[in-house]
Amino acid sequence: MSDRGAAVVGAGPNGLAAAVTLARAGVPVTVFEAHPSIGGGTRTAEVVRPGVLHDVCSAIHPMALATEFMRAFEIERRTEFVVPEASYANPLSDRYAAVAYRDLDRTAARLGVDGRRYSRLFRPLVDRIDDVVDFALGGAMLRRPRDLRAALAMSLRVAEQGTPAGALRFRGEAAPALVTGVAGHSIGALPGLAPAAVGLVLGALAHTTGWPVPVGGSRSITDALAADLIDHGGRIETDHRITDLSELSAFDTIICNTSARVFTEIAGSRLPTRYARSLRRFRYGDGATKVDFVLDGPIPWGDPEVAIAPTVHLGGTRAETARAELDVSRGTIPEHPYVLLAQPDGFDTGRNPEGVHAIWSYAHVPSGSDTDMRERVTAQIERFAPGFRDRIVDVRVTTARELEAYNPNYHGGDFSAGAITMPQLLARPTLSAEPWRTPLPGVYLASSSTPPGPGVHGLNGWYAAQSALRRQYGLPAPALGIDA
Repeated sequence: MSDRGAAVVGAGPNGLAAAVTLARAGVPVTVFEAHPSIGGGTRTAEVVRPGVLHDVCSAIHPMALATEFMRAFEIERRTEFVVPEASYANPLSDRYAAVAYRDLDRTAARLGVDGRRYSRLFRPLVDRIDDVVDFALGGAMLRRPRDLRAALAMSLRVAEQGTPAGALRFRGEAAPALVTGVAGHSIGALPGLAPAAVGLVLGALAHTTGWPVPVGGSRSITDALAADLIDHGGRIETDHRITDLSELSAFDTIICNTSARVFTEIAGSRLPTRYARSLRRFRYGDGATKVDFVLDGPIPWGDPEVAIAPTVHLGGTRAETARAELDVSRGTIPEHPYVLLAQPDGFDTGRNPEGVHAIWSYAHVPSGSDTDMRERVTAQIERFAPGFRDRIVDVRVTTARELEAYNPNYHGGDFSAGAITMPQLLARPTLSAEPWRTPLPGVYLASSSTPPGPGVHGLNGWYAAQSALRRQYGLPAPALGIDA
């Protein structure tokens, strides 16, 4: 093996997952991070005011306990998680909310007339959750599913819920709102096949492994990855932005945890014309404007059951959520936006000082928007939690444009590093059996612009590193467990 080793660009979860995999195989690894701190989408910082911690990007982690890399890495033994009895809630008024409990039967019981219909939608996915996750997140789509029954169950439900036919399953408003609210994570017009796929996977995880809250904030996940990397001889250089691949000529292998667009910028004219053209055709989605609050007490939800869920989808009914997302896709700021809210303090009680509540939220907006969404987000929360406004002590808004300035990989505020559409789930960023490998010798792409897309699961980096180990070094994937 060459002593020149590997360079990893970007110290987010995918970059660190790639680095850990290489280092454990015996490859010398150096990670280059442009920011003063590591973490990418899993940073936790004093965003609003000193002494109060907010997660900078992601806050609650449905995939952290369910995906193959995190399980192999034994993240539960390295990071403390709280897994609440409810994963998310979707208020429909200031008196009632649909709630996705980990217990599917309990969830169905609260949905009234549609309880059995909701249960029949999710039961086959819940019963085969490992194979559903493998089918949805198992890397390149050009492969045979491990379990055809799980793949068929998932595909049929995506075809139903991703089209107007999805409305035919239910009779009331609560169940379809619950399904649509979680599909809204994808940022796209509803209904749609890709949002349905996202929602069904996240919904199935809600009723199995749950939606865990990392104690101490999201940064605890990347802190665990970084500690393992250093234990195995790896290095991390912060405040070191890579702007050209020539800066990494001393390394045999380069793995870029950057968006496809940023990768084309640092690779420049080295890329073959056809591949570069494919990357330039890769589309980016609409953005998010983040609104972080500090409160002097818990959110006064009209339905107290909302307080037991770490994530809350504030869109109202299925029709209201779809209307808001359609406005965004047409380039319009919705008057009543879909708001995704996280309230981790109730589960990680030592994160912030007693009596201080750090609330994380974002609203979907057109790409590159510089609209201040503070009032619209506040009004949407107040709609379901009368008295919320009176508890606000401080607030900070980060517009979609500012989100891109903070992280150049979030084009126009798109933190998924590429629109979530069915074509771009199949070809992300190109159609290939090994999409992490680029035409440049020894150069790989490992960001959310590659399969299986966004999420704090480390899979993109893990798949890229395995490809590099096989092709550059002739090595198998190493064991990742603590005792390995």
